[in-house]
Amino acid sequence: MLAVIREGNLNDIDTILNIYNQGIEDKIATLETETKDLQYMKEWFEQHRGRYKVIVAEQNGQILGWSSLNQYNNRGTYAGVADLSVYIAREYRGKGIGSLLLAAIENQAIENDFHKIVLFTFPFNQLGQGLYRKKGYREVGTFKNQGILDGKYVNVMAMEKLLVQAK
Repeated sequence: MLAVIREGNLNDIDTILNIYNQGIEDKIATLETETKDLQYMKEWFEQHRGRYKVIVAEQNGQILGWSSLNQYNNRGTYAGVADLSVYIAREYRGKGIGSLLLAAIENQAIENDFHKIVLFTFPFNQLGQGLYRKKGYREVGTFKNQGILDGKYVNVMAMEKLLVQAK
């Protein structure tokens, strides 16, 4: 699939919101349980300027997915670590869009002085884990009973990738 990867902008916010809400509704990518509105997404987007980028995969004017670098922790000692989000529109999951976004967001991370990316995924999200493992992420561990979805405890797996070797 030929898609253009570019930095997201405010004109993309409605589609980014829609794709994010699909991830919430499908309960495969986040512990969020309530869909978000446009105001929430605009505030979120404002926090993703500078080092914390948002990129989109676009084909023929349609956004197929997005990825972002998020603040992992506000302590200065973690300034080189970014948290990762990747969301793909339902109809484009499993078609290589995540791989394109991941490669591009890693380049953005390196350009913005991040040495490491961490992410949190559900152990049952095999599609996502396959992508991350293929791209060099390793499992760090599993948080047991980390959250509740549909009235049941769910585990959350932590993964990481070192982008730059230690000096």
